[in-house]
Amino acid sequence: TSLRERVHLLQGTPASTIDAIIRERLQLSPGARELIQAAKAQGLETGVVSGGFTQFTRHLQEMLDLDYAFANTLEIVDGKITGQVLGDIIDANAKADILDLLAISAGTDASHCIAIGDGANDLPMLRKAGVGIAYHAKAVVRAQADFQIRYGGLDTAAHFLGWSCG
Repeated sequence: TSLRERVHLLQGTPASTIDAIIRERLQLSPGARELIQAAKAQGLETGVVSGGFTQFTRHLQEMLDLDYAFANTLEIVDGKITGQVLGDIIDANAKADILDLLAISAGTDASHCIAIGDGANDLPMLRKAGVGIAYHAKAVVRAQADFQIRYGGLDTAAHFLGWSCG
């Protein structure tokens, strides 16, 4: 409900605003490229599951050569955001469900997956994964994760897992 209410506030905003935000403000977390490269070197599939919007996750997918990208879809008509979200909302339960589906499609289960998150809406996914890593997360998330990264970049996760970052 709160996401739909916030998105409604965007009604009438030019869709080009999203492109400007991506171009001018979107920054990768430190170590993101290195972590993805290390995971790919291990033969793993990679993806992002976000409660944000597909425009941002698609951009990340292209930048990082991710196999998957999931997020909420903003409705855009005639170059303007309508204030509506299309389809189901990616919430905490959806993130865990997507992890399950990706694992099944890879011929395994979530206990053989790695998940990284920073917020309470990541907890079901982190708990379901075989390795759940809290990244610069709040205390409630850190307390329930297998590992936590409080300092340093995402590439720290590769070191936890014994992978080389090239």
